[in-house]
Amino acid sequence: MTTILLAGATGLVGAAALDRAQRDARVTQVVAPTRRPLAPHAKLCNPIATSTDLPLDAAWWATDAAICALGTTRAAAGSTAAFRAIDLDYALAIATQARARGAACFALTSSMGADARSRFLYPRTKGELEEAIGRLAFPSLTILRPGFLGGTRDAHRPMETVVGALLRVAGPLLPAGARISPAATVAALLVDAAIAGKPGRHVIDAASIARIAEQPKP
Repeated sequence: MTTILLAGATGLVGAAALDRAQRDARVTQVVAPTRRPLAPHAKLCNPIATSTDLPLDAAWWATDAAICALGTTRAAAGSTAAFRAIDLDYALAIATQARARGAACFALTSSMGADARSRFLYPRTKGELEEAIGRLAFPSLTILRPGFLGGTRDAHRPMETVVGALLRVAGPLLPAGARISPAATVAALLVDAAIAGKPGRHVIDAASIARIAEQPKP
């Protein structure tokens, strides 16, 4: 049985991961720190915290595994510094604290094209985070690099709506790596990785995510 720390539980992927983990019989508890309260659940521990006031001495940090589904955009964050504070600094703080309190497994939502040496802000930040978490030496580290995320967001993003519609139409004609990465599939892979705790470093790219999403459901 597994206890999981989940960062980013109010986002598109994080909300799907929370639902999945709460329904999984192998999970005994999900610790999901958020800025606003989540719907109560028998398995849920929901500390109220922000990136600037993490209670580092709290007992709830002690879990078997951790999932990071944190993510924003520069536009949503308001500046480059604010974007990096969330997608790099906050995510790394979560991973560092989870490792220090005994988590042996970490599952990370990164991005297609993540590269610490990229000239572009978004893939460079994601690549820097991957490398920094790698240095924490989790016995099990799984990195998901999805492409365009598919799913219903609370926030209306007109451009993403248009792009998503185009990708859905063109999907059968596109190579697997260019197809939509369904948030539900990404979430399922994160939760399964956190529970399995397979030793070593594992990267699941956008093409693999798309192929898994297209497999017939049992």
